[in-house]
Amino acid sequence: MVNGKRIAVVMPAYNAEKTLERTVQELPDTVDIKILVDDHSTDGTVQIAQKLDVQIFIHEKNYGYGRSQQTCYREAMAAGADIVVMVHPDYQYTPLLVTAMASMIAYDVYDVVLGSRIIGGGARKGGMPLYKYVANRLLTAFQNAFTGAKLSEYHTGFRAFCKDVLINLPLLENSDDFVFDNEMLAQSIYFGYRIGEVSCPTKYFKEASSINFIRSVKYGFGVLSTTLKCQFQKLGIARYRLFSPEGRKLMLDYYSPGNIPQQQKTIQ
Repeated sequence: MVNGKRIAVVMPAYNAEKTLERTVQELPDTVDIKILVDDHSTDGTVQIAQKLDVQIFIHEKNYGYGRSQQTCYREAMAAGADIVVMVHPDYQYTPLLVTAMASMIAYDVYDVVLGSRIIGGGARKGGMPLYKYVANRLLTAFQNAFTGAKLSEYHTGFRAFCKDVLINLPLLENSDDFVFDNEMLAQSIYFGYRIGEVSCPTKYFKEASSINFIRSVKYGFGVLSTTLKCQFQKLGIARYRLFSPEGRKLMLDYYSPGNIPQQQKTIQ
């Protein structure tokens, strides 16, 4: 808890058995709620998680990274979180920064906080492949030009959100795939939420999850499409439910009162 705000860490997991325990062990004591959503892993991720102090929610099939985040945020809201920090359980980002990121929201400085791999030069030092680094810089420049934001990067998976953001963004309009991250950030910009960044070292190693080249290209085109849609909606050229106040949102009554699972539940 920070400044009276309950902190939840959510971990969208897929085949993270080799790094999950290290990630959870480094979570700071300020974290009140720890939630893992397993997207139908084929390894021992769930078995490892059952030995740790986390709430476990299991998808009955592999829905995708974006859908996993939807489940993460729904469960965090159902558990009474005021601030939610997404930490990838592949140990690519250090969990030690959770308190710093959550504090920036708890003291009402920002609504969204990103752990940036670019500030401080941490990306290349940590082993980010050159093609990914170049793509990151080009896509970020494109997005800053069109959105008017001045972020160092849009593509980090280490993020913190206040409750209001998660309740009011039309997150159910977003993709089930990796571009969900970028859609969510574009929505935050479009709806005027305050976004801050902290420098975050990163580690690229064999066990750390990373999308391959083909999926990276698909993600890149998804980023371009999302950015243009955001701009077109701002200019009144087109309308998209992705950026509509009437778009589908996460439901706070996802579970009925008194029936919130505390240990393990399979999500259909």
